[in-house]
Amino acid sequence: MTRLRTLLFLTIACAVALPTVAPTFAQRASGEQRRSGNRQVVVSAAVSLTEVLQQLAPMYQQASGDQVVLNVGASNTLARQIRFDAGVDLFISADEAQMDSVATHIDASTRVDLLSNQLAIAIPDDRPRTITSARDLLDPAIRRIAIGDPAAVPAGVYAKKYLQSIGIWPEIAPKIVPAGSVRLALAAVESGGADAAIVYHTDVAIAPHAREALLIPAGEGLRIVYPAAIVRAGKNPDGGRRFLAFLQTPAAAAVFERAGFKALPATR
Repeated sequence: MTRLRTLLFLTIACAVALPTVAPTFAQRASGEQRRSGNRQVVVSAAVSLTEVLQQLAPMYQQASGDQVVLNVGASNTLARQIRFDAGVDLFISADEAQMDSVATHIDASTRVDLLSNQLAIAIPDDRPRTITSARDLLDPAIRRIAIGDPAAVPAGVYAKKYLQSIGIWPEIAPKIVPAGSVRLALAAVESGGADAAIVYHTDVAIAPHAREALLIPAGEGLRIVYPAAIVRAGKNPDGGRRFLAFLQTPAAAAVFERAGFKALPATR
């Protein structure tokens, strides 16, 4: 397998007792796994999914016997890896544009809109500031605002479009500190390198040194979609299909919802 260069490369092993998924799914996955003979599934996923997939991968492994290898990072970086045949079985992007950019590398018949999320404004947890509207970011006291690179990183693309939609992007643009991923934007706030950041609601929820100052209402912000699809060049496309099917089960949806994501109805 071509070496994957990204922010984090994790092999998830099931070492403790974890909740199981429905027996019918487990039995079906186990039978298909025995026929395919390949026990490893390589999943490239948006970095904002890191923790929730770390919970779901062992659940799936216990049910199926497949070993899930997570390759997480900025979706634009993952898409570039796929264009260079990185040996990925399943790609989960944080936006449709990056999935579209690898359209010739995926099996279009497997593409689904898996999840949704919301934008949020994060600030350092030791700041007493109150933000009641995104327009409060115009305050001169807020000098640096971190977002994912608005030219490539999905969270940054969403943030820029949102600020444009409410008419304040020209005034905000000089304050923007572009980051290589949504997690790096959040890290800038946690370290004090930025006064605020526009990131995903789910990221702020797990940040130890940042707090959510404002949740952008779903109806006000842009529609955020995490599409998923099987990659044609993967070594184990059948395993990728099984894991994708598991991610659409009620058991997986419950985990996603607890983490702050919205599980979308399965559509092709």
